[in-house]
Amino acid sequence: MIEVVRAGSGPEVVLVHGGAGPRATWAGLESLRERWTLVSVYRRGFPPSPPPRGGQDFEVDAEDIAAVVGATRPHVVAHSYGTLGTLIAAGRDPSSVRSLTIIEPPLYHLADDDRGVRALRRLGDAVLTDGPGADPAQLREFLGLAGAPEPLSAGAMAAVRRAHGARLTSEARPRLEPIRVHGTPVLVASGGHAPALELICDALADAVAGQRVCAEGAGHFVAAAPGFAERLERFLLSA
Repeated sequence: MIEVVRAGSGPEVVLVHGGAGPRATWAGLESLRERWTLVSVYRRGFPPSPPPRGGQDFEVDAEDIAAVVGATRPHVVAHSYGTLGTLIAAGRDPSSVRSLTIIEPPLYHLADDDRGVRALRRLGDAVLTDGPGADPAQLREFLGLAGAPEPLSAGAMAAVRRAHGARLTSEARPRLEPIRVHGTPVLVASGGHAPALELICDALADAVAGQRVCAEGAGHFVAAAPGFAERLERFLLSA
C-alpha cells in the first residue's frame, strides 16, 4: 500500500502529485486545512511509499488511487503525471469521487493535431525514456516547463532519475466519457506558461463538460499561483 498523510479538518480532499513530491506540488494550499482535510498521497517511489514495481506507471497509480478513495467519495485534486492514474481510476468508477480537479495533464492525444502539442509529446517521451542521458537541451526545456529553475538543481535531477523508465504519458488513454455521463464535477486548471498545455486543458474540459481556469504566476506548480487556493475552494464548495 502507498502512504498518505492527512492534515486539517473537514471533508476530505485527496491530493495526487506528479513528478515532484507532495510538498513542492501542493505549496499554496495550506490555508485549506482550516476547513478541509488534505490527504496527501505519496505515489510509489516517493518515500515513505514503497518503490514502484519497475518504473513509474500510471496504471499502477490508478489501482493505488482507487484503494485510497475507497468508499469515502472524496474530492480529488491531481497534478501532471498524477492526473493520469486519477482519470483512469475515475473513468472506471466515476461514483467513487465527489469532484475532480485536474492540473496540467499530459494527455497529448486530446490535441495531437497541434504541432506544439506533438513537440511536447516527443519531448516528454524522450526524457522519460532516456532520463539523465537525454539530450541536455531537451532536458533543460522539459524541466523548465516542469517548473525547475536554472541552473538545474540536485532535486530536479533526482526527479529525472526517479521518472526514468516510467510508462510513457503518451500511452495514457483514460476513459473520459463515463466521467462526463455521470456528471462528475471537474475543474481543469493550467498555469498559462505553455500554449500546448493550454490546448490540452481546453480539450479535456470540453471532453468532460468541466470548468476551466488558468491561474498564472507559478508556472507548472499551479497550486501556488496567486488566488488559486480560493478558486479551488469555491469549486469544491459548489461540488
